[in-house]
Amino acid sequence: MTREERVDCLIAYLKKENSGYDTLQEPYDYEGKRRLLRSLMNVRFPMEISEEYVVMQDALLREEAEEKGIVELEDISPIGELYPCTTIKNVEKMSLWRGDITRLSVDAIVNAANSALLGCFIPCHSCIDNMIHSLAGVQLRLECNEIMCEQGHEEPTGSAKITPGYNLPCRYILHTVGPVISGPLRRKDCELLSGCYRSCLELAAENHLESIAFCCISTGVFHFPQEIAAEIAVKTVCRFLEGNSSVKQVIFNVFTDKDKEIYKELLKK
Repeated sequence: MTREERVDCLIAYLKKENSGYDTLQEPYDYEGKRRLLRSLMNVRFPMEISEEYVVMQDALLREEAEEKGIVELEDISPIGELYPCTTIKNVEKMSLWRGDITRLSVDAIVNAANSALLGCFIPCHSCIDNMIHSLAGVQLRLECNEIMCEQGHEEPTGSAKITPGYNLPCRYILHTVGPVISGPLRRKDCELLSGCYRSCLELAAENHLESIAFCCISTGVFHFPQEIAAEIAVKTVCRFLEGNSSVKQVIFNVFTDKDKEIYKELLKK
């Protein structure tokens, strides 16, 4: 079966689940079909899925992950090898890397989730929550739904939950809900953001995970100021590493030139 045939089968399965998709027009080109598949995955509610679908989906997602390129931990240099750090401790345990966090083969990556913890339902949205769920597969939303049903309430800001990485190169995903900034930045917002980093690190240590990659929590659609967010991230991680030896490597993952420069200035001190 070709990749396009596999995508066609996956689309057909998801369309069959919902009679409202009967009149949905399918694109003729592969890119259009792949985008449609992602959209159908994004809007799908957490419900059981057939083994046949899972096998086909997993084969597609893992093939795409290999094609995109998997980044191993040893490919990323610690900041102590790159910058003349004089004041920051544990420089051999921290790294700065710009790129797609879903390519990282580490013990855990951090997902900036919303309080429902079910992923982003907006088709093909550019947020990291959408990207992680899209590339992990529909099993991730099912797992998150089980966690939330058992919990019985929305995920509090500053806390974290752990799930398998499914079809991502990472072993696990740490889901944390950052503060949403809709007015002037408050001290409480800063404390909550620090709590996100601390909760993820504590969860990693509890699960014997040695490497963790942080995205820039809350700085996207949640509108936390980038410079202050980076300072909180670095301070919280440094404080944790001083008292914990089980986490061996923390990667600050950035996606823009601006974020990279902000972190670089903080880490090379």
